[in-house]
Amino acid sequence: MATGISAVATAAPYRRIIQRPAKAPAPANRVPWRCFAKQSTRRLSTVKKKCGVSEVEMVRDLKVIVEEKMGRKKAERDAYLVAAIVSSFGITSMAAIAVYYRFSWQLEGGDFPVLEMFGTFALSVGAAVGMEFWARWAHKQLWHDALWNMHKSHHRARDGAFELNDVFAIINAVPAIALLSFGFFNQGFFPGLCFGAGLGITVFGMAYMFVHDGLVHRRFPVGPIAAVPYLRRVAAAHHIHHTDKFDGVPYGLFLGPKELEDVDGEEELQNEIKKRSKVYRN
Repeated sequence: MATGISAVATAAPYRRIIQRPAKAPAPANRVPWRCFAKQSTRRLSTVKKKCGVSEVEMVRDLKVIVEEKMGRKKAERDAYLVAAIVSSFGITSMAAIAVYYRFSWQLEGGDFPVLEMFGTFALSVGAAVGMEFWARWAHKQLWHDALWNMHKSHHRARDGAFELNDVFAIINAVPAIALLSFGFFNQGFFPGLCFGAGLGITVFGMAYMFVHDGLVHRRFPVGPIAAVPYLRRVAAAHHIHHTDKFDGVPYGLFLGPKELEDVDGEEELQNEIKKRSKVYRN
């Protein structure tokens, strides 16, 4: 009995430190206690094992740990944001210059290659749309199967600004660069189609990065994109994919809400949208 009383008496100060009444006014330098309790349990246990530590010292130690963790997270987001801006600006600039010069060369002879230009732009749109279906198939049949050892880094807590799953972005960029290069340095209908396909893959890749990495997983701020209603549905649908509630559905991104409708997941999607709306307002 004495042992039980001692255990309760010892644990009481720590319960007062970790838990605050729901209606208590938040301090000026508010600390995300709930986030800390979930993500830093091992460090918290280490602090608890100290002998003779006062409540003031305990709170100070906890605040230092949380501030360090938040600092690392901010540095990771800043690093990925710089990478996203540089890559987006570079890819957009090169694509715009390539489109301008390619069609300028086509018009030098005085003839207007209507069929070639139509094929280029038509395949640009077709490739961008088709990439959604390719990504859905590859996500389910490859990333969650034979390539799971790489993709699983995306389904676990990330340690650092990047993860092994980011390699897939580089892999998908290879065919886009090859198609753009072949179409840029050659004239004719077929090279024009290749140029359009490469352009469409590039556009999809950039959109995927901003919606998936920025809006869904908040690896960098996306500004007004978060206010688009349909993109919020897309983000909520992808969060459901990470819960495995419908056997991993949806595996696609931009058509994820439609995939959930097909498996009677509309109600779950609406609940997720309501839950995520609080996050986007912060």
